[in-house]
Amino acid sequence: MKKSKDENTEEHILEAAKLVFQSKGMDGARMQEIADQAGINKAMLHYYYRSKQLLFEAVFHNAFMLLAPQLKTVLNDDSSIEEKIKNFTSNYISFIVKHPYIPNFIIQELNRNPDFLIKMKENPNFPNLKKFRNQLNQEIESGIIIPISAEQLFINIMALNVFPFVAQPLLKAFTNTDNNTYKQLMKDRKTEAANFIINAIKLN
Repeated sequence: MKKSKDENTEEHILEAAKLVFQSKGMDGARMQEIADQAGINKAMLHYYYRSKQLLFEAVFHNAFMLLAPQLKTVLNDDSSIEEKIKNFTSNYISFIVKHPYIPNFIIQELNRNPDFLIKMKENPNFPNLKKFRNQLNQEIESGIIIPISAEQLFINIMALNVFPFVAQPLLKAFTNTDNNTYKQLMKDRKTEAANFIINAIKLN
């Protein structure tokens, strides 16, 4: 019972911290506010996490590691580059629709503390482009895809999928769309963004 209770308490703390960090950022968040949100006292919060930095790192790690394995899976499977682009776009957008806070949270805090990413890169689930690069080069040599670096293609894929979520208020204003209409636009991007990229790089 004690173990179950401890796990439940920690889950409440991490969920409360996620909400506070999401709205206030690392610098603006206060441990007392997180404790209040979790429904515990500050002493108990410090029992689980001795400092705001340690708590933030736990929240950040949870958020990033929800996304990273999905990226790694798509990059390292045996599907073609075309299928990778389709799968990445569909999986990413479906995931972010369910977890809309993640892109802004990750980008905001990586800009604040870029050195923190060094720790994340040590995780075995951190994505890498090695297999993606090899497959891309093979398809270029086979005349399937135009010459393009793996880095540039990956940046294009990320930009077309990430930007509509991190710039949502701006894009909603530009396109004069309400929440429901914009959600539908994001669902449509599962195929729109993928087709745009594929049509730009395929030779045939």
